[in-house]
Amino acid sequence: MTIIGITGPTGAGKTTALRELEKLGGTIIDCDAVYHEILQSDITLQDELQRAFGPLKDELGQFDRKRLGSVVFRDPAALEQLNTIVWPYIGRAVDRQLEQARKQGRSCAAVDGITLIESGLGSRCDTTVAVLAPVEERVRRICLREGISEEYARARVSAQKQEDYFRANCEHILMNDCAGAEEFARRARALFEQIIDL
Repeated sequence: MTIIGITGPTGAGKTTALRELEKLGGTIIDCDAVYHEILQSDITLQDELQRAFGPLKDELGQFDRKRLGSVVFRDPAALEQLNTIVWPYIGRAVDRQLEQARKQGRSCAAVDGITLIESGLGSRCDTTVAVLAPVEERVRRICLREGISEEYARARVSAQKQEDYFRANCEHILMNDCAGAEEFARRARALFEQIIDL
């Protein structure tokens, strides 16, 4: 089974690319979804986060993700501490999903994560692909997709790693400067077919 790490900034077109990999019989492991799932279900992780960041449960005893966010997103040191605590849990959950995909006889699996490289998850992959797009196009897509202002979209784009970082750390670049989603989907499929040698 070929394991492909997929990363890149928001609004670049990772979802479109991943859909093509799914059509080729691949399993998609969304690290963001994995994080949200274990945050709600893993009591050991919840306890560790509460020790680090104070009370994080609501009146009903449910883990309050927003409360955690309000602590870490204002403070880069706290965010780094959160990542240090959470990444090993995410890694173990990703390993379980990869093992399941192997048992199902999948030809490939994609590990999709914005912090694929920093978290060390990229080292589990046979190759890594950065999905990139021009900044103006990304801003336009984020505004449309999420109904936010251009100013807020630009702030989000500038807060993320820049294109040079992804170019320096990934083996393949999938550039989304296409006229439309269909053309980009064809480009993504061609790259994935080449990687998994179909």
